[in-house]
Amino acid sequence: MSFQRALFEGLAPDGGLYMPNSLPTLERGEIDALEGLSYPEVAFRILSKYLGDELTEEVLGEICSSAYDFPVPMEALDEETSLLYLDRGPTASFKDFAARFMSRTMSAMKKYDELTTVLVATSGDTGSAVGEAFRGVDGFRVVILYPAREVSEIQRDQLERIGENVRTLRIDGQFDDCQKLVKEAFLDRGLASLKLTSSNSINVGRILPQIVYYFYAWANVCTAEEPLAFSVPSGNFGNSLGCELARRMGLPVRKLVLAVNENDEFPEFLSSGEYVPLSPSRQCISNAMNVGNPSNLARYFDLYGGHLLPNGTVKRAPDLSAMRKHLWSVSISDEETRRTIDQTYTEHNTILDPHGAVGVTAVRRFREEGFEGKAVVLVTAHPGKFPETVSTILGENVEAPPFLAHIVERSPSVERLSCDYEQFRTYLLDQP
Repeated sequence: MSFQRALFEGLAPDGGLYMPNSLPTLERGEIDALEGLSYPEVAFRILSKYLGDELTEEVLGEICSSAYDFPVPMEALDEETSLLYLDRGPTASFKDFAARFMSRTMSAMKKYDELTTVLVATSGDTGSAVGEAFRGVDGFRVVILYPAREVSEIQRDQLERIGENVRTLRIDGQFDDCQKLVKEAFLDRGLASLKLTSSNSINVGRILPQIVYYFYAWANVCTAEEPLAFSVPSGNFGNSLGCELARRMGLPVRKLVLAVNENDEFPEFLSSGEYVPLSPSRQCISNAMNVGNPSNLARYFDLYGGHLLPNGTVKRAPDLSAMRKHLWSVSISDEETRRTIDQTYTEHNTILDPHGAVGVTAVRRFREEGFEGKAVVLVTAHPGKFPETVSTILGENVEAPPFLAHIVERSPSVERLSCDYEQFRTYLLDQP
């Protein structure tokens, strides 16, 4: 099917995830030619490989320029490790990259006048990024579900103060419960009239734009043939999947480090070969990564010849030796996360959020395994979004990013629901 159809359907009718039939490849000369280009220019060159048949160059160029009108800086942490800051967008999270691309692409591709309902389950950052990206966009309504006790105060303010065409639901449960409600809604034929789509990373439209910043990082770090290692703070595994796809497109990636918190189901799988989802997921200070059964792990299984069902059942095992060749994963405790935040500030005068600290700690652990060479750590959220945690660790106040200040001036709007699907279904059908 077309990308357009997959984008608007979100989830396949059988509950599976959409994947590209094939991956475009870039010659080394094309990759080298990215050096010195702006982020929107890199995005255009990479995404045109996928969308050139469905969007004109003019429209795709406008989407990239509009979506990525904020800085994407890089900083050397030490001689071998660089930080890629993905926290400078309007909601101070890497989720802005995919959410802003999706909202503009959906608007450009929408061919009917009916209202489209965008469902999004969030563990903190996805919801606000999607809500702000679609806020005020004609023809779309957004419904955000977030776990009541698993977000920071600032994240809660962001989620509950979007307004306009965005509705926020505080769910009495965990992120996995929110995600389950969204998936059930997609499989409910009685909701067909709502024209449901998703902006979670189950939607392939979230995955493609997340390929771009790995090429951008390469273009800004590498001057030789040496491949890079990337350390990616990982929860639902959509962000790291962008790196895996970039490698398969030709980007020289030495190793993809999937850095997880105490939800260690994937590193345990790589070690033992047995996949056991965690239910309930473990609550950690890196709350956006509190996922016990990552949706995008099914896409990893597919890429490596396996088949993972949505409930975490392994129907066909992937090529584990190939996975281990390209992927490395480690679980980082809250104690280690706190220690890295403190140490990084003391030694480098750099303040990390808990998720970025998990990524930095994972690289250090990887080097202890004998890795030598350049590595890039993705900083996926601004530390000012977690002032209670980071300020306590550092012993001084950490301010919220200035571009979030206007959000708290809006009036809050939120409803509270249980994890009961029928209650959620009724809510969706009762909305005007």
